[in-house]
Amino acid sequence: MKRILLLVLTNVAVVVVLGIVASLLGVNRYLTANGLNLGALLGFALIMGFGGAFISLLISKPMAKWTSGVRVINQPQSPDEAWIVDTVRRFADKAGIAMPEVGIYEGEANAFATGAFKNSALVAVSTGLLQGMTREEVEAVIGHEIAHVANGDMVTMTLIQGVMNTFVVFLSRVIGYAVDSFLRKGDDERSGPGIGYMITTIVLDILLGFLASMIVAWFSRQREFRADAGAAQLMGRKQPMVHALARLGGMVPGELPKSVAAMGITGSLGKLFSTHPPIEERIARLQAS
Repeated sequence: MKRILLLVLTNVAVVVVLGIVASLLGVNRYLTANGLNLGALLGFALIMGFGGAFISLLISKPMAKWTSGVRVINQPQSPDEAWIVDTVRRFADKAGIAMPEVGIYEGEANAFATGAFKNSALVAVSTGLLQGMTREEVEAVIGHEIAHVANGDMVTMTLIQGVMNTFVVFLSRVIGYAVDSFLRKGDDERSGPGIGYMITTIVLDILLGFLASMIVAWFSRQREFRADAGAAQLMGRKQPMVHALARLGGMVPGELPKSVAAMGITGSLGKLFSTHPPIEERIARLQAS
C-alpha cells in the first residue's frame, strides 16, 4: 500500500512540477493566450499517464493468469507441485512477504511474478522450466521472482511508466500548440487546434514514446541485476543462480505476454528496448558482486 501511495504522490508531484515550471517560464501565459488551458492539460496528462499504468497494475494478476493460461496450485497434485509451493513459501518467509499464489503454465523455459501488491502477488513457472532445469536451478529462478516481489518491482515499474507517460502526453501537446500557433500566426479566424497541432502531437507521441520506452527498459535491466542478486541472497550462495542463467542462455526463452514480459526470468537481447540484460552480462555482474 505504501508503494501505491508513492506511485500516486509521485505522479501528482510530476504534474505539479510541470505546472510550476510552465508558470516560471511564462509558458502558461503564452499557451493560455493561444487557446490552451494549461490546468486542463495537466489534468489530462495525469489521467492519461498515471491512469493507464495504474489500471494495468491493478489487473496485472488476473490478466497474467488468463493470457498465460496459469493453473494456480491450490492443492498440490504431485510431489513436484508440493516442492514448488514449499520453495515459494520458504523464500517468501525469508524475504518477509506474504505467501504469493503459485501457478504453473505450459510453455518454454520461463517464469514470472506479478500483482499490484507485494503481499498478494503471483509467482508462476513454466513446464519447460521444470523439465529443463535441475531442482537447484529452478529454486534459483523462483528466488529471482520472489526478489522481484520483495523489491516491489511491479509497482516501481508502473511508477516509472506512469511518469514517462505523463511527460510524453504533456510535452507533445505543449509543443503541438506552439507549432500550431506559429503556423497560424495572423489567422484571426482560427478556433481550436489546427492541423499543425494534430500532426505535431501524433509525431511527438511516437518519438517521445520511443524515448520513454528506452528509459523504462533501462530501469528494467537494472532491476533484473538486483533480482539476480536477491536470488543469490535468498539461497545463501551465487552458484545456483549463475547455473540457472547459464542454462537459460542455452535454451529457447519462453515468450511471455507483453503484460508480464518485463517480470520474466529472461527476455530478448535487443539492447535499447530490451527489458532484460544479456545473460552473459547478468552472470558477470552476479559473479563480481
